[in-house]
Amino acid sequence: MTYRQTKWLIIIIPALTIGVWEYVRHEYLLPYISMELGNWLAPVIVLLVSVLILTKLFKMYEQNQEELHRAKAVQAVLEEREKIARELHDGIAQSLFLLNAQVTVMERTKQAEELPLERWKNSVHRTNDYVRQAIANLRHAADEDQNPWLQGIESFIEELKRESALSFETIWNIPESHLTPKEKVELLAIIREALFNIHKHAKATGVRIQANALPEKQGWYCQIIDNGQGFSKPGVTTGNQYGLNMMRDRASSMSWDLRFERKDGETKVIVVKEAV
Repeated sequence: MTYRQTKWLIIIIPALTIGVWEYVRHEYLLPYISMELGNWLAPVIVLLVSVLILTKLFKMYEQNQEELHRAKAVQAVLEEREKIARELHDGIAQSLFLLNAQVTVMERTKQAEELPLERWKNSVHRTNDYVRQAIANLRHAADEDQNPWLQGIESFIEELKRESALSFETIWNIPESHLTPKEKVELLAIIREALFNIHKHAKATGVRIQANALPEKQGWYCQIIDNGQGFSKPGVTTGNQYGLNMMRDRASSMSWDLRFERKDGETKVIVVKEAV
């Protein structure tokens, strides 16, 4: 039964019930039932019909509403994913293509003998392939059996496993409802940057991602922990300073608390959203 049909039945059935009762009472039952008793029986009959029939219709109505909300939520996610895919394609992917073209031209003009371009070109190729894969993933529906946006983290972890000897442990207990679409994008970018820095600079063997909701409403924290060498001095970050600044900027734009800690041979990148 459609949403519209259910709604009209809920509206019509009480009026139809009382109408049928009054007709039957006046045509057939008036000699047997007094007017006062008939007036008392009218609301009782309407109540019985409501309990027996309308409760089922209300359940159907609620189910239709839930399916409608779920469909709208899925559509909103797909639209957001399409928007991100379009931005990736129009920005990063095209820029990487131009960079690759420039490297090829430099190689043809024999400038490659003077500059270490081969490694640069391979890096551009890998990044371009990753961006294209990300665009393809975003333009397809996510696996319904998993938290959809976490698939981006999992795919990046699988890529790091192939390129390194890092072992990973992920403990994720933040309900998806605690994160808005924008928060998912920003948190994913911070986690990816932290994992990339660990892979490139930390000389670590193990990484642990822990995320939990805070007791208060909508609050949460996320930790990326590695057993690598850490920063050269406490509070001093070297190496990929641009990536670290990017992480700070993203956290600041979302009013999150981002901090770096070194304790007991572990380096922690901690992102905290205070409760609303």
